[in-house]
Amino acid sequence: MKKSQKILIGAGASVLALAAVAAIAGPLVYREFLVPPAADAPSLSGSEQIMGEPSSGPLDPATLAGEWQVGADSEAGYRVNEVLNGTDVTVTGRTPEVTGTFQIGADGLTLEEATLSVDVASISTDSAQRDSYFRDQALRASEFPDATFVLTEPVTLKSAPGSGETVRATATGDLTIAGETRSTTADVEVRSDGTTAEIAGSIPITFADFGVTAPNLGFVSVEPDGFVEFQLTASPGT
Repeated sequence: MKKSQKILIGAGASVLALAAVAAIAGPLVYREFLVPPAADAPSLSGSEQIMGEPSSGPLDPATLAGEWQVGADSEAGYRVNEVLNGTDVTVTGRTPEVTGTFQIGADGLTLEEATLSVDVASISTDSAQRDSYFRDQALRASEFPDATFVLTEPVTLKSAPGSGETVRATATGDLTIAGETRSTTADVEVRSDGTTAEIAGSIPITFADFGVTAPNLGFVSVEPDGFVEFQLTASPGT
């Protein structure tokens, strides 16, 4: 599961925890040594691959039709840039607390419905101070515990993909963060072998659209835009 992580807005609050050190150490030291590397962007490739090589033939659409449920190996979060004296520092937050369903029509080619929900209070980074700001001030998790994405337009493939073949598409839906809902478009990659599916993608967002102002302490600030990111597994419902 243009405006989440993603769910992702309080990212810039790391300035509250590391600002003093960063000011003394300098922007390059801050980026290279004080902040852990950002998580990789969502992808269907890599060591977490759960399916083999693509097959030569297309899947039977009948194996894809019906409800699919988000699995336990899923995660979602955000990606934003902090800026220290002109030096960009990419920060990512992640949580495995993601639930949702996908409804594929009888033709096996049309995603008719999709709903994703993320527990925003469980999103974590390398900084407890950043996470606290994100949870308590930016997203007001006690009042709005979940961020959601609900598909509003069907997505139809032209033909059945091969087993393990990567398909790229865009999905339009309503993204809700901190009680504010905006229409947005997610760029996604999907592949399936008929019994398991992988879905990866991102949604660009502007914090102000959700009533959130990114922190700015002068020498350390947070870019006004970011991304909600998700990397999901799904299987047919029972």
